[in-house]
Amino acid sequence: MSARAVAIAMDGAAHAGDLQLPATPRGIVLFAHGSGSSRLSPRNRYVADVLVRQGMATLLFDLLTPEEDAQPRARFDIGLLTRRLLTATAWLADVPEVARLPIGYFGASTGAAAALRAAAIQPQVRAVVARGGRPDLAEPELRNVEAATLLIVGGNDPQVLALNRAACAQLRGTRRLEVIPGATHLFEEPGALEAVAELAPSWFERYLR
Repeated sequence: MSARAVAIAMDGAAHAGDLQLPATPRGIVLFAHGSGSSRLSPRNRYVADVLVRQGMATLLFDLLTPEEDAQPRARFDIGLLTRRLLTATAWLADVPEVARLPIGYFGASTGAAAALRAAAIQPQVRAVVARGGRPDLAEPELRNVEAATLLIVGGNDPQVLALNRAACAQLRGTRRLEVIPGATHLFEEPGALEAVAELAPSWFERYLR
């Protein structure tokens, strides 16, 4: 496995990222972090490390600059986050090791909304996994998402669970809702994040072929 720091030009600024490559990657998963988080999110990095060990390349990058991240409005600007995610997806075409790989998105919280919106726009995206996502912020694009979508929600996160149930009913392609018993929004309970790290690789392995 190799890992390297990268910089992706977006709206006049260089956004830092981390690209991880297994020896023979079968696909690449781009991570869209949630509000108040970054590419350094320990939960996302944990899932990314599991994916790499199972043969998937991963890209974690900062959707917002530090100045933007200090503004609550920018954190919830799903249109901006979606555009940045699509820019990072297009950037992959200039990276020889991953240029031809099947593409997936892993989104958390507001990042999940950006992942779903971007998947509705970018037909190259084959699979989306959302952890504790806010798919309601991706309406009305949900019905245009063709990528296979896995929604993972904590059983003790009732409001977000209700939003994901409603979103699952709107999605028209392959979709599944998985509820992790006892988990809250941040999946900090023992075994909760490990459950996510089992479900996500299986989903990407199945649909990034």
